[in-house]
Amino acid sequence: MSPRKRYWLMKSEPTDFSIDDLQRVRTEPWTGVRNYQARNFMRQMQVGDGVLFYHSNTEVPGIYGIGEVASAPYPDPTQFQKKSKYFDGKSTREQPRWDLVDVGFVRKLERAIPLDEIRGHAEALGEEFALIRKGTRLSVLPVTAAQWKLLLALE
Repeated sequence: MSPRKRYWLMKSEPTDFSIDDLQRVRTEPWTGVRNYQARNFMRQMQVGDGVLFYHSNTEVPGIYGIGEVASAPYPDPTQFQKKSKYFDGKSTREQPRWDLVDVGFVRKLERAIPLDEIRGHAEALGEEFALIRKGTRLSVLPVTAAQWKLLLALE
């Protein structure tokens, strides 16, 4: 019996890496996560899990595309690279602190689903939906199957 498919929302600033970039390269390591809770979510990911690709820190933040987890979690190599902005001097190859997954492109949405529109469905999404909960700034968030379905229905 295969494990149940899970769903995630992953944020990226489009000036750093956009859904268009993912479409161009097809698969990309999701480097640079330096929050323990977001890292722990990535450690739960499995190949084939669905990903909502979210653009943050932009004029119209929102969901712009769909991806999928394309690898099992593995150590983020940027934690060992001294010239990287994601370097972590306390991390060792024997005991890495930070992991990543590869994310594969599935498709761009026909239209972006803006954050303001998502907030308009807060009651249906539920209080546990971290994207619209005040004070939550994680770059990787779990999404329930019901939330996934509702969000994509907004497209």
